[in-house]
Amino acid sequence: MNTADLGLPVDVPSTALFTDQYELTMLQAALKAGTAERRSVFEVFTRRLPDGRRYGVVAGTGRVLDAVENFRFDADVLAFLHERGIVDEQTRDWLAGYRFGGDIWGYPEGEVYFPGSPVLRVEGSFAECVLLETVILSILNHDSAIAAAASRMASAAGGRPLIEMGARRTHELSAVAAARAAYVGGFATTSDLAAGFRYGIPTVGTSAHAFTLLHDRERDAFQAQVDTLGRGTTLLVDTYDVAEAVRTAVEVAGPELGAVRIDSGDLLLVAHRVRQQLDELGATRTKIVVTSDLDEYAIASLAAAPVDAYGVGTQLVTGSGHPTSSMVYKLVARAESADPGAPLVPVAKKSSGGKVSVGGRKWAARRLDADGIAEAEVVGTGQVPAELAGRELLVPLVRGGTVIAREPLDVPRQRHIAARANLPLSATQLSRGEPVLPTEYVQGRSGS
Repeated sequence: MNTADLGLPVDVPSTALFTDQYELTMLQAALKAGTAERRSVFEVFTRRLPDGRRYGVVAGTGRVLDAVENFRFDADVLAFLHERGIVDEQTRDWLAGYRFGGDIWGYPEGEVYFPGSPVLRVEGSFAECVLLETVILSILNHDSAIAAAASRMASAAGGRPLIEMGARRTHELSAVAAARAAYVGGFATTSDLAAGFRYGIPTVGTSAHAFTLLHDRERDAFQAQVDTLGRGTTLLVDTYDVAEAVRTAVEVAGPELGAVRIDSGDLLLVAHRVRQQLDELGATRTKIVVTSDLDEYAIASLAAAPVDAYGVGTQLVTGSGHPTSSMVYKLVARAESADPGAPLVPVAKKSSGGKVSVGGRKWAARRLDADGIAEAEVVGTGQVPAELAGRELLVPLVRGGTVIAREPLDVPRQRHIAARANLPLSATQLSRGEPVLPTEYVQGRSGS
């Protein structure tokens, strides 16, 4: 099963080498030591949110499922590993038959998270779980960072649509993943055709300054675009003189002109002037789209401006200053032996320097106040307290190696809207502050 099973056309290639070498050297050593088959539990979490952020957004889960399903070592890859001396013959033979056969639980994509939230839990033998560390973190750290930035921008936009247009500001494959994460976080469309092709995200785009500069007159460029794309198109009006361009645009397209785009200058001032001019020319329904290196703060500053949509590029695909979510993948419980019935014992890193982790196989639930608004993220081991029953956050994603939770992208997009609405109002503030929910730990009697 793959993206094609959702009616999408692109399959994911093998992800087996999207990993760090030490995953394979640990596997080799564990096979020799006889500990590779010990039942183990790994969890993905972050110790802190990026400075000033009030919540995180889980994104990339669907891509993780594809990556796990396509984690296969073909003959060429196995030959590479063996020829380079990265693995010995025993390990190479073990990898040849690798298929993840364990279970994965996680926060559903689009859900919010906080420091300590076990956003993903991977269970199986040590050998099959440890290999997935790097690829899982690579996806979740990137996509969750983009989705968090997108969510903040969507909040700042106050319901006005956002266009993702950052493909030229990042790696070509990262651009596709960023467009997907942005859509989960609240963006409406993307300019990236690969993202539209792979994930079915609505795509948009009309023209750049080069098209205007190509023609002898701005009027000729506008006329050519309207003749091709219709009166509902968006005309770029800041190549030369904005006021003159707006006048020409309405003359060419008439009051049915779909929109004008402003890509430079004092956007607040220019937007007000353009709106007044459009109204005076009778183009009262023509929308105004603004671009030009926007972030959530710039978007918020335009809240009182007559802007109908925002196009965002660089700041979005770089996480608006926080390009990673700092998630880690840690062993939190393992069996005492390779016996399938051996009980799990909690394990945890105890070193100093702020990298301490909490051992034990964990659950998470969100406690609500009397008004139904979230007031705490509760994380614990053992039994879930009765008062939190039905509020658990982790859901099954993979069972016995089979993906069971693949879903259309509109589902996590809507889930995020609901999750954000369930947070205290201060979650949407752009001013610096602590996570909007505290994380409370409940210690159970067992890590199993």
